[in-house]
Parts: sequence; C-alpha cells; structure tokens
Amino acid sequence: MTETRQDELVRHEEELHIGKDSEVAGVVGARKTTETEHVVEHVPRGIEDADVERAAPTDDDSGEIETLPDGSVSIPLFEEQLVVTKRLVVRERVIIRKRTTSEEHRVEADLRRERIEIEGDDLEVDDD
Repeated sequence: MTETRQDELVRHEEELHIGKDSEVAGVVGARKTTETEHVVEHVPRGIEDADVERAAPTDDDSGEIETLPDGSVSIPLFEEQLVVTKRLVVRERVIIRKRTTSEEHRVEADLRRERIEIEGDDLEVDDD
C-alpha cells in the first residue's frame, strides 16, 4: 500500500475596492409665509332721493317712470348696492433645482501580494 501525503499552502492577495458614500453637504429650505394687509377704500355711491310720497313696490312694478291718473309722476328710486369680491391671483412661482457635480480624487494605497516559492527536487510546480 502506497500512502500519499499532500500539504497545502494558501496564497493571498489584497485588492483595492473603492466605494462612494453620500453624506449631507448642506440643506436648502424654502418657507412660505402669508401676509395679511387690511385695506380700506372709500368708494362713492350714488343715491337718488326725493321728498314725496313713498310706496312699496308691487310684484308687477315695471321700474319705469309712470304718469298717474291724477297727473302726478311716479318715479322709482334706485340705490346702488356695493358688491365686493376677492379672488386669488398667482403673483410668482418659485422653482428650486439641485445639481450634482463630479470631481475626481486621487486614491493611493499599498497592496500586499503573497507569492509562494517552492523548492525541492523532482517536483511538478504549477505557477499561477
């Protein structure tokens, strides 16, 4: 019976792996505020008035000037009514963009590489 003995030796090499990590370099914030301004405006409005007899309008009142059977004139009196409306108007749009720039950096490192030398007579050596 023949006995074969085998010894092993492991060879190592270092490799350089470069990765990137992102970290916050700054923050851009935007705040929106609303200001309220009280506005007072004086608006003239016309009112017609007469010192005569007054009667409530009827459902079939035409709103026109009428001559009555006794010869008097019936004139409708009008009052202007103020109508105030508010509406939302776009005054400005704010656009915020971010941009990414790229810089090159030089990276240096010392890498170790193990080599195996085998000595002996009558040995087959496979060099990798």
